Amino acid sequence: QVQLVESGGGLVQAGDSLRLSCAASGRTFRNYAMGWFRQVPGKEREFVAAITWSGGTTLYADSVKGRFTISRDSAKNTVYLQMNSLKPEDTAVYFCAAKFAAKVASLSTEPGYDSWGQGTQVTVSS
Repeated sequence: QVQLVESGGGLVQAGDSLRLSCAASGRTFRNYAMGWFRQVPGKEREFVAAITWSGGTTLYADSVKGRFTISRDSAKNTVYLQMNSLKPEDTAVYFCAAKFAAKVASLSTEPGYDSWGQGTQVTVSS
């Protein structure tokens, strides 16, 4: 299992940008697709973005498409989520997760993700 640690969250104003990082350790990063999810207190965790292990394919939730960009640096075992034009509704705890040898079609759903980070808080004020 891969250990994941998120960082980069904070308090920003609407329209600002923020970059989240997810550092992986413990096992090889190869063949792990990575996803970002977010959760608001009292609500279910929702999919935000995902990237294949090769970095060739990315997926985004409709709510963040065009504003967020997911990327990865396999050499550094790190995945990033660049968040631009942040809105108050983006406020949530953001989690990164890893899914081994996953098909692209499954990356937008939570089942099958093997490892999860502790989460990092993102708060967007208006």
